[in-house]
Amino acid sequence: INANKFDYNRIIEELIEPVADFAISRKVKKSYSNKPMKLSKVARERFVEYKKNTGELGEFLLYCFLEGHLNAPKIFSKLEMKTSTSMYVNGSDGVHFLKIPDGNYQLVFGESKTIKGLRPALNDAFKSIYQFITEVNDKGAAKSGINFEKRLISDNLDHEIWSEEEKKFLTKLIYPTSEEDFNVDDAFGIFVGFQINLDGEERKLGNNEYRKKVEAFVKSQLLKELEQIEHLINKYNLYGYSFYVYALPFTELDKAREQIMKGLTT
Repeated sequence: INANKFDYNRIIEELIEPVADFAISRKVKKSYSNKPMKLSKVARERFVEYKKNTGELGEFLLYCFLEGHLNAPKIFSKLEMKTSTSMYVNGSDGVHFLKIPDGNYQLVFGESKTIKGLRPALNDAFKSIYQFITEVNDKGAAKSGINFEKRLISDNLDHEIWSEEEKKFLTKLIYPTSEEDFNVDDAFGIFVGFQINLDGEERKLGNNEYRKKVEAFVKSQLLKELEQIEHLINKYNLYGYSFYVYALPFTELDKAREQIMKGLTT
């Protein structure tokens, strides 16, 4: 927040650097290691249709939170696979792996939603996760899901620059056996971008008072949804999974999304 306004230019500045890591594979990135301007152009071209695509910003922000906050390295992103295989358009928004304190691991599948309403966004996210796990769509028909995704990861490890040792390790994460000295569980990272509507009169508050007002308002909105998250876990029988939920408020969500995506691509 700057001068009682959400400062999206600052978000753009903070997000420019990780664009390449998110949008392209390590192998492609290495091929442009001596061509930083070309690398930047190739990475930004992944976001060309920012005015039409309402999901890529959420996918990107989820990647940033999982890598930057959760310390869960990316195995691949949806955008990266979409451009490299020309067929990966469904499934999760990306896959990361996380070593947890007890020495075991989690495969973290990403799901992002940017919808004006916080509750509808959460509802959609958990519904998508349920369908991803059960591999069944709204009409009860079979669809590709978590098992297909694991095969996809395994089949495309060569798209990234992994050492043979790293490939063997990742394969063990995807298809663990009784011979391993660690366990692997599936988990989910969720990003929700939602819109908050503030009274115009609040913009007249002092800067610190305005920041506190926004923080308190957003916190109250999120706390209200904890019970709903519990309800969704019960509804979809999602016991046993870990969920890492990140929520970010926007004012004028559609306008902000377009502004940020334009700033990342031009």
